[in-house]
Amino acid sequence: MGLFDRLSRVVRANLNDLVSKAEDPEKILDQAIFDMQEDLVQLRQAVAKAIATQKRTEQQYNKNQSEANNWQQRAQLALQKGDENLAREALIRKKSNAEVATTLETQLKQQTSQVDTLKRNLIALESKISEAKTKKDMLKARVSAAKANEQLQGTIGRLGTGSAMSAFERMEDKVLEMEARSQAIGELGGNDLESQFKMLESGSDVDDELAAMKNQIAGSPEPQGALPASKGKASPPSDSAVDDELEALRKQIDNL
Repeated sequence: MGLFDRLSRVVRANLNDLVSKAEDPEKILDQAIFDMQEDLVQLRQAVAKAIATQKRTEQQYNKNQSEANNWQQRAQLALQKGDENLAREALIRKKSNAEVATTLETQLKQQTSQVDTLKRNLIALESKISEAKTKKDMLKARVSAAKANEQLQGTIGRLGTGSAMSAFERMEDKVLEMEARSQAIGELGGNDLESQFKMLESGSDVDDELAAMKNQIAGSPEPQGALPASKGKASPPSDSAVDDELEALRKQIDNL
């Protein structure tokens, strides 16, 4: 294979690839319909021209046929009048018009057949254009749907790695972190409050017990053989066991 053949094939392949990529289905369909309508206009003009030619040929045929008939009648009239030379001249004119009429009749048949063929082609082209328009609308709708689906799939494909989706994921992690921190603070606060109430309750029991012991000591009778207290000055009880127990209770309360 020659070098120029290979280069030619490469160039044509690249050109075909560029053309294929540049083809927009909607524009190509519109252009195809436009071209078909241009052909329809030209075909209509051709049909109109053929019909006009057929009409002129038909008129000429009718005229020559009528002239041939007239010269036939004139030849008969001249022969009846005894003018044989005039009758012969009339027959010559009749023959000339008859030959022209015969030629025109052949042309008229051909033109009539041609007009019929053009009319059938015109009807077929109009039908094809109507069908093409319907198909074009359907294909354009499919193209639009395909483009919309392609854009949708592209958008969906970009969601996993897009900045917007990443922002949503970061905010979700941040909200989860804030919720966990809030829950931890609440649990810690609840435990502290619980311990405070337990301390208060414990302290209340000790105070109650201390008050009951004081009342018990204050209401107990004096022991027998004890000396009466001197007037003017009250001396505190000298029970060392009570003092020791009271001191122990004070230390217990201080240690809480």
